[in-house]
Amino acid sequence: MSHKPIMFYDGGCPLCRREVEHYRRVDQAGNVDWVDIDQQPNSLQPYGIELTSAMRHLHVVDSSGAIHRGAYAFSVVWAELPYYRRLNHLLSTLRVFGPLNWAYLKFADYRFKKRGFCSVDHC
Repeated sequence: MSHKPIMFYDGGCPLCRREVEHYRRVDQAGNVDWVDIDQQPNSLQPYGIELTSAMRHLHVVDSSGAIHRGAYAFSVVWAELPYYRRLNHLLSTLRVFGPLNWAYLKFADYRFKKRGFCSVDHC
């Protein structure tokens, strides 16, 4: 059974919201389902994704049901979007998603702490 990829994003984060709004404009064919977990936190339950984890890092469920997070989640989305398909192919060919994922996770953790979702003891 194949479905469209689902991107779960933090719509309460201005930076995240702007980026997803851009991707949605590019996705004129409707190849991706966009779910604002700030407004629909229960949408994560069928996939076993914790809200805190999804608020901290981008999560995407691909068309086969596999869950991806971080830069790997972006790769799934970019593969569905015009213009970004080429970028995704280039980055995959160059095998840079590992370092990009490391950088993304560091940035996302910083954003999460700055937004006040956690204390130093819990992050």
